[in-house]
Amino acid sequence: MKLVIAILQGRDASALLDALTRAEFRATRFNSAGGFLRETNATIMTGVENDKVDEVLRIIRESCHTRTQYVNPILPVMEPGELYMPNPVEVQLGGATVFVLDVERYERV
Repeated sequence: MKLVIAILQGRDASALLDALTRAEFRATRFNSAGGFLRETNATIMTGVENDKVDEVLRIIRESCHTRTQYVNPILPVMEPGELYMPNPVEVQLGGATVFVLDVERYERV
């Protein structure tokens, strides 16, 4: 048995949970926050048999999309009276970071 942990953008979480449910996988969602852009993320965990891992990874790939967004960089510390207007920076968001871990023991009570 494996534990699949996927960290993804919050806006992709509902679609992923719906797709996993349709494929008859049970999953748990935790809300989390990203460090770089401080965007809302979701962490989704599901326990699956070894032979089902590839199917879960396929569902994650189909449900979690990369997108481009422009963000304003953090303003540098400046002296009083100085003015600095940074240009927006293009960054890629979305997709998923996935961990697949071995499960030593599983019980459903």
